[in-house]
Amino acid sequence: MKADAKKTIEQGKAVLGIEFGSTRIKAVLVDTENRPIAQGSHEWENQLADGLWTYSTEAIWSGLQQCYADLQADVRRLYGVEIIKLGGIGISAMMHGYMPFNAAGELLVPFRTWRNTNTGRAAAELSELFVFNIPLRWSISHLYQAILEDEPHVRNIAFLTTLAGYIHWKLTGEKVLGVGDASGMLPVDSATCDYSAGMTRIFDSILANRKLPFRLEEILPRVLTAGVEAGRLTAEGAALLDVSGKLEAGVPFCPPEGDAGTGMVATNAVRKRTGNVSAGTSSFSMIVLEKELSKPYEEIDMVTTPDGAPVAMVHCNNCTSDLNAWVGLFKEYQQLLGVEVDMNDLFGKLYNAALEGDPDCGGLLAYNYFSGEPVVGLADGRPLFVRSATDRFNLANFMRANLYASVAVLKIGNDILFNEEKVGVDRLTGHGGLFKTPGVGQRILAAALNSPISVMETAGEGGAWGIALLASFMVSNPDRQTLPKWLDEQVFKGNEGVEISPVAKDVAGFNAYIESYRCGLAIEKAAIENKSC
Repeated sequence: MKADAKKTIEQGKAVLGIEFGSTRIKAVLVDTENRPIAQGSHEWENQLADGLWTYSTEAIWSGLQQCYADLQADVRRLYGVEIIKLGGIGISAMMHGYMPFNAAGELLVPFRTWRNTNTGRAAAELSELFVFNIPLRWSISHLYQAILEDEPHVRNIAFLTTLAGYIHWKLTGEKVLGVGDASGMLPVDSATCDYSAGMTRIFDSILANRKLPFRLEEILPRVLTAGVEAGRLTAEGAALLDVSGKLEAGVPFCPPEGDAGTGMVATNAVRKRTGNVSAGTSSFSMIVLEKELSKPYEEIDMVTTPDGAPVAMVHCNNCTSDLNAWVGLFKEYQQLLGVEVDMNDLFGKLYNAALEGDPDCGGLLAYNYFSGEPVVGLADGRPLFVRSATDRFNLANFMRANLYASVAVLKIGNDILFNEEKVGVDRLTGHGGLFKTPGVGQRILAAALNSPISVMETAGEGGAWGIALLASFMVSNPDRQTLPKWLDEQVFKGNEGVEISPVAKDVAGFNAYIESYRCGLAIEKAAIENKSC
């Protein structure tokens, strides 16, 4: 395989996927069989500036360049060759957010990420106007909030896009967006695979009433579906990506996508009645629907797959950050005792200890809100651990409570889909950091959703592999198969993953936990309101 991979790289047939996650930028190179053959990465963190979460443009481009350089080094180490040509490239990134540019291509305000919850008034008014749930993090919410607050930059907007759309534009010159990512900017009509015409007209009337000098369709990226070419790497783009100057221009790009869509692809969850759950810094579930929901729900986003099929998405701002912080505390304790710490071993032991805890966590409660959590109506966050004197306070229950907390809000949203809308699902696949310890996160999620959960070995490659697959789908689909069929036959054939079914006592225990959790939200709210006292 090594010789074959080397030949693929030398012939310029390898395909590259790059994804900008919330804590890591990752690159995955795949061969003609869609197998990962090299990778690179770069760690980065968002910054809180003037009350808003952001990443600087300097961090974006230096991160991309360092990630690609790390990939180059991996290729040299493994195969002793350089990347000169590529068969295709795909860019993916965190969905939503706000990146407005003027006619000169200058960013008008610092990038506002999905994590910001300052758009409450805008989201509420748009949801009422559209008769459609418009979440706080969507691009249209950010735009309307800026309009409501009379921000001076709004009059100068010539182009509005997402992080993935921005990077793609600078590398190719094309102002386009994959339909999945676009559906997190403004609602998309799955019948046309374009922005909702009715909602666009409604918003244009707002713009006209405010005497703003543009219409919505004039500033949004053009929407493309999976499989079409979305531009080619320009000479300027090649220099931005590869500072060594070795990479040749002209590489075809697939439509840029959001991390939700690439996660669906990486877990083969783009067909109706399939779904996936991503659990890392944030968490979200995506279920491809057979039919429309009966009504809008504040807890549920309606988005699409990369080929335009309707998807019910439950997006939670918080997942493992607080859990990781507690594990970090245990690391400090071990170091205090002079014990050498292996973080993989520490996570493994603590996660497995949780399985020995009471199914209801012994009464313990944890709230992992580093930031606001719109699904439960909280615009701000404060991590919180709650217990009474009579609760069964031990390590196993403590860890179990924090693991439950990581998917508790996800459960609240999905209970609506399963219990109220009777949504049918044949397969749910998990991916992300929560599932790195075999069997534990999977069992916890199965209890939360009362559904079997599969985990694939390849899912660990994540969204970078997912966007690489979309780029491969663009360049290696001579029979013009649909995306679901191509994934089934060309990528995942014979790979169904390892499935864990829910344990009855775990399901009952999680239901008891979530009942207490809902009641305890009043405690969390009080902690937020009084945290400065």
